[in-house]
Amino acid sequence: MTKLKGNQKEYDLIVIGGGPSGMMMAGRAGEMGARVLILEKNKGLGTKLQITGGGRCNLTNAEFDIQKFLANFPQSKQFLFSPFSKFSSENTFTFFEKKRLPLVVEARKRVFPESQKANDVFKTLERYVRSGGGEIKTDSQVTKINKENNKIVSVETKKGEKYFAHNFALATGGASASWTGSTGDGFKWLNKLGHTVKEPTANLVPLTTNDRWVHKLSGITLSFMTIRFIQNGKTKLKKTGKILFTHFGVSGPLIINSSFEVKELMKKGHVTASIDMFPDTEENLLDQRVLKLFEKNKNKVIKNILPEILPKKVAQEILQLPDINLLEREVNSITKEERKALVKKMKGLSFDISGTLGLEKSIIADGGIALEEVNFKNMTSKIYPNLYLLGDILNINRPSGGFSLQLCWTTGWVAGSDVGEKLNN
Repeated sequence: MTKLKGNQKEYDLIVIGGGPSGMMMAGRAGEMGARVLILEKNKGLGTKLQITGGGRCNLTNAEFDIQKFLANFPQSKQFLFSPFSKFSSENTFTFFEKKRLPLVVEARKRVFPESQKANDVFKTLERYVRSGGGEIKTDSQVTKINKENNKIVSVETKKGEKYFAHNFALATGGASASWTGSTGDGFKWLNKLGHTVKEPTANLVPLTTNDRWVHKLSGITLSFMTIRFIQNGKTKLKKTGKILFTHFGVSGPLIINSSFEVKELMKKGHVTASIDMFPDTEENLLDQRVLKLFEKNKNKVIKNILPEILPKKVAQEILQLPDINLLEREVNSITKEERKALVKKMKGLSFDISGTLGLEKSIIADGGIALEEVNFKNMTSKIYPNLYLLGDILNINRPSGGFSLQLCWTTGWVAGSDVGEKLNN
């Protein structure tokens, strides 16, 4: 057993990473009497937490039926039932409201702080850590994890400091948005420790296209439409909602939540997207609507009247497409076949998908430790029983909408409780 030298201190728990899961674990363990230290490589805790949800922090999803909640984790739900039965999204509501942070539920059951400020969520967690006596050392990048047999015994930092503990936690996040400090450090350590780690790839991320007309619509939102992702002439994925055009392709919650499946499709071949801008209107009825518009405006140029039923910029780009080419035409010169081709285009506006924006712009990345190597009853490594594995360090795919942060709260709480129970037994 390693002996401490001089005035070296031994903690009950050292948490590597001061994000949401790390703070939750540290706060919970401290609340139960553990001597806790958080080592954070950034200059402050919760860098990514403070910008999540556009600065509003979608901190959970108000689906209180655990089975329905876990249906959003299709590849991993069998592992997650145990921890979520101990700390669910309903428990998260209770936790934050007891800490005097009122919550509100918005569309799609997304939950935000009533103040609409992510910083208030961060402050609540930081107070939780400090109220339990937790020490916080920022600007402390861990560079080495030391083990003896099947136990972690100490960690070393870039500054040459060495810290000892009975228990350790990896809460270093995944590999998305690396500028916040999530650079996949934990994955490298897990590899060195003998764990199986899947390399991260962008998961929830905007999609790109090389079709220039899409780029020209940057900033335009279609609020209610259906998008289909097509491969080999067959619709493989269909979603209805809002889409945002960008200078690189398409984005918005609907697209981002489809990106994992689209990325998987692209491994098998070419993918085309097709937008139906009138999903509630059959093609023949839309044709009748356009015909009435034409009959009222026979002597006008089509580019000046189509914006009555489509956003102006969208109408102009459609009319300029090579297979439509009607921009400057007068309505009375447009043939029945040309009108029907235009209607068909409005029901199926297609463009090729070229890829995704990658890890740097990904909201969530997949990758991480193989779930079979984790004891989900207490969130420990099956190789090192005093090493806890939290949040994005786990190879778990999930949608946006509060599910990612709930994974952090759940794994952090369960792990922190386990440390506390070890002390009190």
